[in-house]
Amino acid sequence: MSYVAGQDLGGLRADIGPVPLGGVDSAGVAWRLQELQGWDSPEVRTDMQQREADHGAWPSPVYLGERPITAAGVIEAADQASLEDAMERLRSAVALTDTLLVVYESTPKQAVVRRSGKLVLQYVTDRLASYSLMVTAPDPRRYSTVLQSDETMLPITTGGLEPPVTPPVTIVSTSVSGVIDAPNTGTFETRPVLIIDGPVNLPKVFAQMPDGTVRSLVYSQYLGDGEQLVIDTDAHSVILNGDVSRRRFLSTPTGWPVIPAGALVSFQFAAAAYSSGAKLTARWRSAWM
Repeated sequence: MSYVAGQDLGGLRADIGPVPLGGVDSAGVAWRLQELQGWDSPEVRTDMQQREADHGAWPSPVYLGERPITAAGVIEAADQASLEDAMERLRSAVALTDTLLVVYESTPKQAVVRRSGKLVLQYVTDRLASYSLMVTAPDPRRYSTVLQSDETMLPITTGGLEPPVTPPVTIVSTSVSGVIDAPNTGTFETRPVLIIDGPVNLPKVFAQMPDGTVRSLVYSQYLGDGEQLVIDTDAHSVILNGDVSRRRFLSTPTGWPVIPAGALVSFQFAAAAYSSGAKLTARWRSAWM
């Protein structure tokens, strides 16, 4: 049977790196995806303390663990050489380093995975082979494939009306709110990356949470012109100019901000003094459990 590049084979559809499981690749090889396990739920970490001389147990906090994922199916190629080439490409795609796995649900979602089990490839004929792979996502969240991003300068209002005034009057003003609204349409909290570009002295970011509380990130140093500070609220890292840790200069007195499931968080940019070149950028993805 001949196939057309880009053809959807029906049923499950996922990409592991450049390999289109459930579809036909640019070489005309069909990758049938017959099984996908682990995408439904990650592992769970919890501990129950048995009650002494009583029924039941005392609960402890429950946390999500890693997400092991297995996929299995059949490779169909036009000839043996094409089949062998496809098998080699799958061996490369299921990498020992970070690899993107995208699952095409009604809302496509993705996870960053690494090989965590033996890749099994078995010849069925000279044109058919079965495959079974296992990867694990250290981060249990399933993220939107759409990276959301917004930016703002420090808050300021310019222009307006100054006396004396002679009619007719045209009022022209420009206002920058200094606020980024970040919605999460998923079912699990997500953690943004915040980027501050200088010049700016003692920059601060205030996260207005849905419950009315405020979580603040306060940087105690000056950022010069052309300098950039990247704050990763998941890794709890603070990196200056791509390679220098400045975590010790960032205080989080009210905790690291997250964007709760189905909610919106407003990030307010502030500093010790106004600087026209200062900029805050927020990047995030909606997340599902």
